[in-house]
Amino acid sequence: MLVQEYLYGYLAISIALFVIGMIGVLTRKNAIIVFMCVELMLNAVNLFLVTFSRYYNDPAGSMFVFFVMCVAAAEAVVGLAIIIALFRNKQDIDINNFNLFKW
Repeated sequence: MLVQEYLYGYLAISIALFVIGMIGVLTRKNAIIVFMCVELMLNAVNLFLVTFSRYYNDPAGSMFVFFVMCVAAAEAVVGLAIIIALFRNKQDIDINNFNLFKW
């Protein structure tokens, strides 16, 4: 079982990864970099869930991690397909130039 000092270390790493991912999503213009930052945020949440699951000795957190990983895999497939389709049409992956959904 994790001791409390290790708990704070894992939570600090998880929070740092999430903040780095959030800053990347908010500041970057490249669609692939934004996509990687979203994946980083999902992995930070997974680390958070596994940490508390291990600390409280409850397998529910590990089951949530499995579902988050499945959603992340599906998001990776759909997201990369959208990025490739937009690149084929526009020859650019700058998210400021994607105004296909505007009226």
